[in-house]
Amino acid sequence: MHCCDNGRMTHRKKSSIAARLPVRRGLDECEAAVYLSISPSFFRKLVEAKAMPRPRIVGTRRIWDVEELDLAFKSLPREGGDAELAFVSCDDRNSWADFG
Repeated sequence: MHCCDNGRMTHRKKSSIAARLPVRRGLDECEAAVYLSISPSFFRKLVEAKAMPRPRIVGTRRIWDVEELDLAFKSLPREGGDAELAFVSCDDRNSWADFG
């Protein structure tokens, strides 16, 4: 991969560039499975069952959107049901309740 470095073109490996990025926007199938801590074959089953999003197509590549994976993951059922919250997010708290 060629990149511009101080006005000159250099050759860098994709992995060395990706390692420097703070957040990756898209993941291939194996990376998406690892991101969710599941096997690629189980990830494919979840995509087929529509429990996980379908990939975006970039040329001939299939890329999963990290934000869509996060939303799909959060919508998966919890062990023991969804009746009780396992946590309270910052959005659910009234930060002004302490001030009177």
